[in-house]
Amino acid sequence: MDEPSMPNSSAGTTQTTPPPGPPTPPIPLAELLAREELGLRRIAGPADADLLWVHTSEMADPYPYLLGGELLLSAGVLLTDPEHYVGRLVEAGAAALGFGVRPVHETVPAALIEACDRQGLPLLEVPPETPFTTIARAVWRLMAEARHRELRRVTRAQQALATAAARPDPVPAVLHQLATQLGGRAVLLTARGQEVHAAGRRPDPEAAGALTRLARVVARERPGSPSSATDTHGGTHLSAYALGGGEGLVLALATRQRESGDHTVAGIAVVLLSLLAAPHQGADAAGRSAALVRMLLGASPAEVAPLLGSSGPWTVIHARRTDGAPADALTAGSLGASLGTALVDAERGAGEAVRVLLGPGPEPDRIAARPGETAARPARPTAQPGETATDPARTTAQPGQTTPEPARTTTQPGETTTDLARLTAQPREAAAEPARLAPRPGWTLGASAPTPVTALAAADALAARALAHARATRAPLTVDAPTGGLAALVPPEQAAAHARALLAPLTAPLADTLRCWLSLHGSWDRTAVALGVHRNTVRQRIGRCAELLGVDLDDMDVRAELWFALRQT
Repeated sequence: MDEPSMPNSSAGTTQTTPPPGPPTPPIPLAELLAREELGLRRIAGPADADLLWVHTSEMADPYPYLLGGELLLSAGVLLTDPEHYVGRLVEAGAAALGFGVRPVHETVPAALIEACDRQGLPLLEVPPETPFTTIARAVWRLMAEARHRELRRVTRAQQALATAAARPDPVPAVLHQLATQLGGRAVLLTARGQEVHAAGRRPDPEAAGALTRLARVVARERPGSPSSATDTHGGTHLSAYALGGGEGLVLALATRQRESGDHTVAGIAVVLLSLLAAPHQGADAAGRSAALVRMLLGASPAEVAPLLGSSGPWTVIHARRTDGAPADALTAGSLGASLGTALVDAERGAGEAVRVLLGPGPEPDRIAARPGETAARPARPTAQPGETATDPARTTAQPGQTTPEPARTTTQPGETTTDLARLTAQPREAAAEPARLAPRPGWTLGASAPTPVTALAAADALAARALAHARATRAPLTVDAPTGGLAALVPPEQAAAHARALLAPLTAPLADTLRCWLSLHGSWDRTAVALGVHRNTVRQRIGRCAELLGVDLDDMDVRAELWFALRQT
């Protein structure tokens, strides 16, 4: 006689919460029947059934010991009333009955076959040479194989979803990959049922309406809302999952079939989408976002500074998708999150660049000195107004300190020890930039140099120029470098006065064209790309500049002086 596999419930007690199934996918009955070595034969009942367990019992009423989904194996030792016996199995949720012939019964009783046909319970004939333990071992082996297939599928889906989340448009990419993995429709909805992004084949209108209604059930607009819900409409399986972050976003799924592992794959997508769609802002996010908007609308630095809460330095970044596609708010927010800021402006209109305001990062660690040495502070790269640039390696030793050794320069034959060429010819892409500012896959970035809050408007224009330069040169990132090298030796007031006098004949569009043309080494095509005009327009403007200035723009000295002047404006 068998032992109970779960605590015996008292008579008349209804179990409100069904026991969980095993941590393995169900096994279709057809797969077990396909094992020819078992010799099993279905002689009654439907052909479709899913097996969750295998249980052997010779009790007249095994109902109290069944969990549901079992293949019950019995030789009919105490079988007296087949109709009642089959009814109790169906009531308990058994998936199928395997009846062993001999030694108790020479054949399967006809009354048992008729009862199984009437009540829709699959009935298998087990030959005498097949022990019940062999059937149980075969089911467990099939379950292990199914579990292995499910884990492999989930692992592949997890890798595909993680790869999609790293794309420049992570939210649409994750939805597209999820729809592909599940073979259905994946939609991101607001709490009111408005579609934010979608991927996959659209279901029929009635199923789509049912999916929207299901999404409202889990939308976190009121306390106590469930985190997920499922439903079936016709032949379409519907699922809805609430995303984290408190924004009321819901992931809704519609699939034609439901396979093992679908819920796990959907759970992975829920976690990724919650991270991607959640607001990356702290407690002072509202004030900072307002500061960004007001700054971009022309508010004065005095109004912006208190809201930002820091004098800087701040970096303005202009960004465009490399593939030319527009960036929605979620995609732009993901870019801001990867840069470590919530100050993102992506609502300027179609065709406009995304603007990001990157605040001051953490203080850089001081250089650790080895035993016997003294840590030196980084050298100042440029002179302050009214000062003369000093040797970067020269420091004054204090009592108890040692003077760091001057930096050594190795020269090759034909070179001189001076490094002025490197000071004046550093590429724009190699300019100093915040540690967090680095190329982002799928994006083209242009950034200003770190600037105080009082100069954000000028930094915004410099970032726009840097983005145009990056697109023209097909560079993933261009940073507008601050004035340095020999140019820093001239006091700023004198440099600005000289620039105003030299460039006075030029209008603003001509000065911008000349600046862009010189920055791109006189390339007509790249300048046209950067400015968004025809190359003949560039030629006409540059010719007009040469005419108004009365200079030969093919002369390198002239170009150098004009570049110096343009950098001051």
